[in-house]
Amino acid sequence: MSVIFRSTRSFQNAAACLITDTSQRAHITPVLRQLHWLPVRHRVDFKLAVLVFKALHRLARQYLAEDCQLVTAAGRRQLRSSDALTCVIQRTRTRLGDRSFAVAGPRLWYSLPAELRHLTISLGEFHRALKMHLFLN
Repeated sequence: MSVIFRSTRSFQNAAACLITDTSQRAHITPVLRQLHWLPVRHRVDFKLAVLVFKALHRLARQYLAEDCQLVTAAGRRQLRSSDALTCVIQRTRTRLGDRSFAVAGPRLWYSLPAELRHLTISLGEFHRALKMHLFLN
């Protein structure tokens, strides 16, 4: 776990305790749920998934859309699940390469339920459904 991630998480926990007037020694998960805040790790996943959604729906910059290539656009054969957007996950040889947007974004996208990856879902619906999905996991 990186130092930045750890300090961000402790800052979020301290802010939650301050807002709810909870003791610093109390368990933080119920406090975060009460405030309807995602833990930092899930918040990072949320931001990444929204960025992939925007790239696939042409709401993001072109260079991001190029990193999220659809399976159907990559010349692969048509599948029964073609109405759910599926990205090509590039292969890398290093851990640093695995953390790039071109790899981490499609990998996270593929781990989401098919209902979230559907073609007809709007950005607002995606936000709500994704946050609920991350809260339940």
